[in-house]
Amino acid sequence: MDFPHNHSTNSLSLSPSSSSTSSSTARQPPPSSTTTTTTTTTDNDPMHSWWESVSKQRSRILSLSYLLPSDGTTLSSLADSDRPALSLLSSPAAYSLISSALSSPTSGSGSDPLCQWLYETFQSSDPHLRLLVHSFLPILSGTYLSRIHTSDSSSLPSLSGFEAVLLAVYSSEVKSRSGKPLLVQIPDLSQPSLYHAPRNKPADDRSRQSVGVLSPPLEPHLDVKSTKRAAIVGTALDCYYKQVFQMPAWSKLDFCAFAAAWAGQDCPCRTKLDGDDHDNHDSGNGNSNGQDHFFRKDSGFSNGRRSRDGDDVGSEDDVIKDVVVEMDNLGINKEDAENLEKKGVRIPLPWELLRPVVTILGHCLFGPSNSQDVKDAASIAIRCLYARASHDLAPQAILALQSLIRLDKSARAAAKAAATVVANAPSNANTPSKAKKPEILLVSK
Repeated sequence: MDFPHNHSTNSLSLSPSSSSTSSSTARQPPPSSTTTTTTTTTDNDPMHSWWESVSKQRSRILSLSYLLPSDGTTLSSLADSDRPALSLLSSPAAYSLISSALSSPTSGSGSDPLCQWLYETFQSSDPHLRLLVHSFLPILSGTYLSRIHTSDSSSLPSLSGFEAVLLAVYSSEVKSRSGKPLLVQIPDLSQPSLYHAPRNKPADDRSRQSVGVLSPPLEPHLDVKSTKRAAIVGTALDCYYKQVFQMPAWSKLDFCAFAAAWAGQDCPCRTKLDGDDHDNHDSGNGNSNGQDHFFRKDSGFSNGRRSRDGDDVGSEDDVIKDVVVEMDNLGINKEDAENLEKKGVRIPLPWELLRPVVTILGHCLFGPSNSQDVKDAASIAIRCLYARASHDLAPQAILALQSLIRLDKSARAAAKAAATVVANAPSNANTPSKAKKPEILLVSK
């Protein structure tokens, strides 16, 4: 195709003056070098990068306030702070507002504006905005899995909005792993280390290393199929675990509540491990370890539902009451045990989903910066999951959860003993404390 030519320009004759003007114009330095230098300086300016990040965060939070007009003033005030995303992350009122919207019966559909906001926010390159989306993964994945596995799921609306957010998080992890599995180095006790010396003479074979596959290579997926649902949600929870030390307490509490609900709250043997010491002392047999209780026919645990036909099995209220008493003996808040009945339903727990759940609960249980409420909720959740794993005969889960329970018991016993020592320490208020002399260090010249 021929482009049209400007005939009037071609017919112009060049005069000497015009020729000199053209020559002088050609000698001018190109302005692109100055523009490139200015752009490079702007990109390297930390103040400009900070302001660009704040502007982006404010824009996203203001758009969220338009989606939730019931309390838009709270979100608007958070957007005016110097760190909008972190201010929203640390606001319990904002988290309650968003989690209530995610838990509403009509949430999770493809046209859900809140799911669209979470999806678009996660696509941002700003790490604080991504961290904000990660904080809502427990409530999102918990609501999604509970609705998928509920008995009347046929009457529920589409959950493609939830699935879009989960797939976005999953795809980012697929890209970051670059087709490689997650490996873990297993300690070789035959080789000496900083903490032990082997009894036998170690073999002089430095090339021998024990490597375990924590997670296989991830495959990209465009939709959530029933056979891949556990892997996708489990990978999203792996991403949550990477940032769990920055998550607020209310996000961790939601996760613990859903984990306990996924296990099923109606098994009376979830507190059996806490009574092993008393049972073994009474029976005089220290080798039973409570295993006979887990596999008794009258335990009433069948397919996640307690049987009410047996005479030895009490009502569900009696089971909950016994659990609350056991939690009280461990020093756990009884209200936390009762509130676990309010979230989620029992779901299938394959290892690819249970592994990140147990990992997150381990942090919630022993994280030094966690509040006591988070530790108590995690303590209840791991006992629920341990009872579930015992009935499902899942050896990996039994080993991991049993270790967490025993560590939790020893930590609480040590804390209780330390508190008792402090309470019983002799103190005389009438005797003034003698000021300690400052230490003098002699330095030789």
